[in-house]
Amino acid sequence: MNKTNHLRATASIVRKTLPALVVAAAFGGAALPAQAADAVVLYTADGLENLYKDVLPAFEKKEGVKVNIVTAGSGEVVNRATIEKDAPKGDVLVTLPPFIQQADQAGLLQAYQSANYKNVPAIAKASNGSWATFVNNYFSFAINPDVVKTQPKTFADLLHPDYTGKVAYSNPATAGDGMAVIILTTSLMGEDKAFDYLKKLEQSAKFHTKGTGYLDVLLSRNEISVANGDLQMDLDDAANGGLSLKPIFLAASAGGKPTTFQLPYAIGLIKNGPNQAEGKKLIDYLMSTDVQAKVPDIFGIPGRSDVPLAGKNGEAVKQAIAGVKLIPVDWNQVMAKKADWTTRWKTDVIGDSGKQVEVVKPAQ
Repeated sequence: MNKTNHLRATASIVRKTLPALVVAAAFGGAALPAQAADAVVLYTADGLENLYKDVLPAFEKKEGVKVNIVTAGSGEVVNRATIEKDAPKGDVLVTLPPFIQQADQAGLLQAYQSANYKNVPAIAKASNGSWATFVNNYFSFAINPDVVKTQPKTFADLLHPDYTGKVAYSNPATAGDGMAVIILTTSLMGEDKAFDYLKKLEQSAKFHTKGTGYLDVLLSRNEISVANGDLQMDLDDAANGGLSLKPIFLAASAGGKPTTFQLPYAIGLIKNGPNQAEGKKLIDYLMSTDVQAKVPDIFGIPGRSDVPLAGKNGEAVKQAIAGVKLIPVDWNQVMAKKADWTTRWKTDVIGDSGKQVEVVKPAQ
């Protein structure tokens, strides 16, 4: 890696790992309050850092309020909100399915029918207003194209000895993209065969991370060669983070079409949050046409159907997904299976291997 890319990668490491360290410090009991009297607190899954950097200063200036951001894996931010349920410290939650449904079922979200939800398709939001799609996205895998010269085409390809110790994916218990690995493999193979496959894949796995964002940095540094991810984050990190990575989609079998499903960032109002008035304003702002029009800049798909996927980066998203088969996901079924899948992954896949499953930042 040349000096410029090294500096970019270093900046990306800071961007991705520092928020997680904030979360860790808060859980550890450090004097690090998430909220202040003049602040609105956003709990968010990782991957949207560049969008927030672009759009939040205007909101802060207009409202005269600071937005404090706590970033971690999708499951981790929901776990934090769950721990704080009786005395919430967050105001707005952004996370992936099935964790947004988990938050709703656990009573963590307060129904709020933002006027800007009206152009979100009915299938992409809760009927009671507890959440709506903020940034649409697709589940993907990623490789380091400087290292992987023959791109894997199928799931079976990842079992090749060339990938031994060079594969990683995020923990399904704490990361939406990690749970997506189970969702896609069970959808394509059936549950038993999927877990048999994941057990075989574990022989190639180096470790598992607590969140997914760290994996892009590890790919670029050639600590691993293949990882899970999502299309928006992978394209954004490659283009704007200076990282050596390429998103890919895998087929169930040789000759089949690469396959994936939509994995959106969803937004909701945390019930009894300390600054609900500003929380509602923040949701309205993030779902406004002005902000939604900036979503393609970070390779995301606007949650609103009246905002087009446009511009150079929007075209890159269209090109990346061209020829990829999209399958539907029954999120109610996923929620019914989620706990069992998580337990089965821990017992049948990880077992007593002692393998790391909560790596929180790239090794220095």
